[in-house]
Parts: sequence; structure tokens; C-alpha cells
Amino acid sequence: MKLLITLFALAVLGGAADAKVKTMPVEYKQGTTVLEGYLAYDDAAKDKRPGVLVVHAWMGIDDNAKKRAELLAELGYVAFVADIYGKGVRPANRDEAAKQAGIYKKDRALMRQRVAAGLQALVARKEVDGSKTAAIGYCFGGTTVLELARSGAKVGGVVSFHGGLDSPAPADGKNIKSKVLVLHGASDQGISATDKAAFEKELTDAKVDWQLVEYGGAVHCFTHKDAGNDPSKGCAYDANADVRSWAAMRSFFDELFAKKK
Repeated sequence: MKLLITLFALAVLGGAADAKVKTMPVEYKQGTTVLEGYLAYDDAAKDKRPGVLVVHAWMGIDDNAKKRAELLAELGYVAFVADIYGKGVRPANRDEAAKQAGIYKKDRALMRQRVAAGLQALVARKEVDGSKTAAIGYCFGGTTVLELARSGAKVGGVVSFHGGLDSPAPADGKNIKSKVLVLHGASDQGISATDKAAFEKELTDAKVDWQLVEYGGAVHCFTHKDAGNDPSKGCAYDANADVRSWAAMRSFFDELFAKKK
């Protein structure tokens, strides 16, 4: 069974075998704050492609965020990992991560400004078709891309992987212009039933095109391999949920960008 999951994961998470993925750090600004994102794209392709913004989890731009951007590049997208915290601000432990993430969770306006700056940097790339964009985020990043949508940003769709669903201003749901896909661990104790119900009501009342997919047994962090495999800790990797959620995102993008399989 493990072998089958591994082979399926390679098929789902992987991209074109001949993709020549180029990566580089990209410096940009939000106001006077210097930020440093991570760009990944297929250097062999010459046409403009859809752009996908990737927003990191609470540890800042890490190997997981970079790897996801590279996988997206292999699939034919231009991927850019936004830097929400600022150049050189990379938490060394959970306490530092909680402090940094807390700044933006308490100040959603600043969170929106930082992620909007990342989207602007992505769209500014000559490789990107600015009429075809999406944003995905993990944990803290999932919360962030939902705030991007609530800001009324011109982005085609957003995908939250095990992100927070709470909103200090639920009336902002009416600003959402994008399609929304939430990929959620059914056993994630970090998301209250109250917040989940409020989220569903917010988007339904605003007549947003939304989906929420739950993965049985999965807890928070289910796409992060370095989270360990013990669900009792509340944050653990789940190979099935990882593969299935990535496949759900790909299907969402196929619909969003009218991409033939």
C-alpha cells in the first residue's frame, strides 16, 4: 500500500519530466519594507503562463514552500513564494514563529498589504499572464490567501491548505471576486466548529463560488512532512491527505484556467 501511495504521489505531485525549472530569490517592497520572495518557473517555456502565488506557513519561507513552488513550475505555472515577514526575518523556532504570525493575525490590514505586494510582484513578471492568477497558502498562509480574497483582489482563485478560517470582519466576504477552495483536516482541533460554520455562512451569504473539502483523520499541518506522523500532537503529516489535496488543487486550477488534462 505504501508503494502505491508513493507512486501515486509521484504522479500527482510531480510535473513534466522535461521541465527546466529555474529558481531565484526576488527582492521587492511593500511600502518601505524590503521583502524577499522565491520565484520558480520553467525556463524552457517562452509563452506567458498563469501565475500562482504561494504563501508560506508560520515559519516563513521554508523548504516546503519552495518545493511547492517548484512543483507548480513543473506543472507549467510561474510560481512565486511571497514573503510576508520581511527580508531576513526567518523564525528559528515555534516561539519566534508564533510571535511573527501573531503580528499579522492581529493586523489583517497589514497581512493583506503584504500578500497584495507579493501578488503584484508575481504579476509584474514578464512570464506571467496577468489575467490568469491564483494564490495558495499553507497554515498561516492559508489564512493569508483567504484575506487576499476578502480584500477584493483581482485573483482568479485561492486555495487554503489547513489554514485558519476565522475572520475579524466577516462582512468582507462580499468583496470576494475569486473562487475559493479550502482543503481541511477533518480532525484539525485548531479550527473551531464555530469558525468553520461562520466561514461557510460568510461565503454563502456573499454568493461566493466556494468549496470546502475535508480529509478524514487529518489534523493540522497535513502537508508538512517535517511535522511528524503523530496526529495526537495536533500537527502531523498525512500522506493521503497531502496527495489528495494537491490533486484537488490541480483540478481546481484546470477549471480556473481552462487547462486541458
